[in-house]
Order: sequence, then structure tokens, then C-alpha cells
Amino acid sequence: MNHLFFRIFLFVCALMVQNFSSQNYPDGLSDGTLEIDGKAVPVKIFATTSPQDFVDFSTKPLQGNTLVFLNDYVNEYANTNVFNNYRDNGFQLLNADFLPVSSGESVEQFKYFYKPLQPENGITTAVQKVALKTPFFIWNPSKGISLGGFTLHFYSLMFVLAFGLGYLIMAHIFKIDNVHQKFLDPLFTWTLVGTILGARLGHVVFYQPELFKQDFWSVFLPIQTVPEFKFTGFSGLASHGATIALIFTTLYYSFKIIKKNPFWVYDRIGIVVALGGAFVRLGNFFNSEIIGKPVAADSPFAILFPQMSSEYGITVPRYPTQLFEAAGYFLLFVLLWSLYRYTRRKYQQGWLFGLFFVVLWSIRLVVEFFKEPQGDEFISFAGLNTGQILSIPFIIAGLVIMFYSKRFQIAEKEQ
Repeated sequence: MNHLFFRIFLFVCALMVQNFSSQNYPDGLSDGTLEIDGKAVPVKIFATTSPQDFVDFSTKPLQGNTLVFLNDYVNEYANTNVFNNYRDNGFQLLNADFLPVSSGESVEQFKYFYKPLQPENGITTAVQKVALKTPFFIWNPSKGISLGGFTLHFYSLMFVLAFGLGYLIMAHIFKIDNVHQKFLDPLFTWTLVGTILGARLGHVVFYQPELFKQDFWSVFLPIQTVPEFKFTGFSGLASHGATIALIFTTLYYSFKIIKKNPFWVYDRIGIVVALGGAFVRLGNFFNSEIIGKPVAADSPFAILFPQMSSEYGITVPRYPTQLFEAAGYFLLFVLLWSLYRYTRRKYQQGWLFGLFFVVLWSIRLVVEFFKEPQGDEFISFAGLNTGQILSIPFIIAGLVIMFYSKRFQIAEKEQ
């Protein structure tokens, strides 16, 4: 166990060093190599989800061969003068295999624009094989799984897995503790309501309070009404808000429904929340959101997110902070489950919950050093951002709960 913690410590130290020496990309482009029938052609890589940035780039002076990633946001211009401007400026359309396509083909075939500075570096119809090589990983997934006329988005799938597995694990916990299964469905309902509503309100209050005035109904419903009506799904969720809401919904459940010490419930719900948090962060990874700061292209952590929002800045290699958090939360789940299942800590009511708070929010505090800000930072102090400052009270609360948990010791027969 000591060796494991030492390795984790070294990993965090390596991240910190990389963070302080992270690379700047003054031209907003990253470097790669196109292998065209075995010939290596260096290219500059540009990607954006901002329509305006995409329009402006078509006339920008270029210093080298250039590859432009296309996506659903910019492909809306496929039948406009914007795409014509790219072609007039020497860009050619390529498909997913980096081979030429005509403008008359389906928009779904348009994956890249490519402009060689010298004709001999072009990609003609005679070319048989082209591959893009980069020192970093490129994460450019599909939005979800197509089910006929319906697409199951990966983010939604991760939420389903989080709550579905959480339900099954909690059912197993209730069986171990000899608690009647009739108490399971109310816990699931209150947890679901508290998570979604609390996370949404937390995001708006902590990161986007102007939304109360600009688009009030979008705060509570999965829609936007400004500038036009649109179904958006529930986006913009804050874990701090979800935690606060879950504290109150679980208090109600503990006193009014299961009639047990709230810390008994918190100890067990923390186990499934840790696993659920890992799945939610994987959903963020699929959505190319909650990304990290720019990192050197040759870093082992460097990932390019062509579908990332332009609100995070330029599209260059970045830290996959979603994966850092997901890994941390999964390890926390394993730790809590092991302590619950194989030690007597579950009889010291509140101890597991306090540990859950300390470790989870410490993970969040550390990972925030590598993240881009999530909206406007209304709270900042001593170089810490909003997410870090909001995490500190939870860490302190966890330590206090662990210290006083010995007062809530119960015998095994009281389970």
C-alpha cells in the first residue's frame, strides 16, 4: 500500500512539473506529419468549434502545410461561400481517410481541409494511403451510438451507467446490512433528484449567475429559450452543488424514510457516488469538456480535443483532466468499498463519509491546477480558483467528521 501511495505522489509531482513548464502555442496551431504514400509531409493543425474563428482562418496567411479539422459546427457552412473561400484559397476537402472528396458529396464525408504550400505535397486522386502522425493523441469521437433515428449520446450513457451501477451496488449493500429492499427505491429517487437539481443550480450560482436573468427557464429545464428555443439536455453541472443538495435530500431520507443515523446512510452513499463521479467524468471526456490547460505536445499526457468548446481557448494539446479525475474517483471507490467490506469502519458511523469527503475533494483541488476555468471565476483567492476554494470547506468538514465519528460507534447487531 505504501508503494502505491508513493507512486501516486510521484505521478502528481510529475504533473506539477509539467504544468509549470507547459508549452505555449503562439500561433494557435499544433504540429503533425501527414504520411502521403510513405512521404512525410509536416503540417500545422488547426481545429475550432467557433464558426467565426473558422471563417477568419480561411484568409489567414499560412507559414506551412495546413490541416483543418472539420466538425458539425463548421460543416453548417458547407453550402455557403465560407467553404468556397477555403477552396479558392487552395484548400482541398478530405474524408476520414485523408483522401479527396468533391464538394457535391454528403456533408458527413467532410472531415478535413488541407492546404499544401507546394504542389508536390498535395493529395491527388492517385494517392492510395494517407495517415496523420502526431506526438500526442487525438480524441475526436462520434457523439454517441446511432439507434435508427435516435442517437444515444455517450454522456447520457455514462449517467445511466452511474445511476444503474449505483443502484445495483446499493442493493447489494442493503443485503449485506440486512436492510429491507423497500428502502432502496426512495433512496434512488432522492439521490437522482438531488444530484441533477443540485448540480444544475450549483453551476448557475457558482459559475453562471447571469443565467437567472438572461434565460430563467434554462436553469431548471433541459432547454434554452434565448436566442431561440432549443432542447439542450441538462448541461452545465457542478459537483459542489450536487453535494450540497445530496446532503439535504439524504437528511430527509434518513429521518423520514429509513429512520437511521444520517451518517449511516452517508457512509454507504459515498461509495456509489465515488463510482458515479468516475462515470460522469468519462462522459465529460466523450464530450470534450472540462479539459485541461495546454501541455507540451511531446508530453505523455497530451491530448488534442478537436471538438472542444472555443470558450476554453485555442485547440492545442491539453491535459485530459477528466481522466485524471475519473481515475482518482475510481480508486476512491475501490478504497471505500474495501474498507466497508473488509474492515469494521462501517460501524464507526461517519468515518467512511469523512474519508470520502477528504479524498474526493483533495482530488478535485489538485486536478483544478491543470484545468481550464469552468466559466467566469467569481471566487478566487491566493491563486486558487472557484472549484478549489469551494473544495476546501468540504475537506475540512471531512476531517472533522472523521475525528468525531468515534462518538457514533455502533455494535454489529445494531446494523
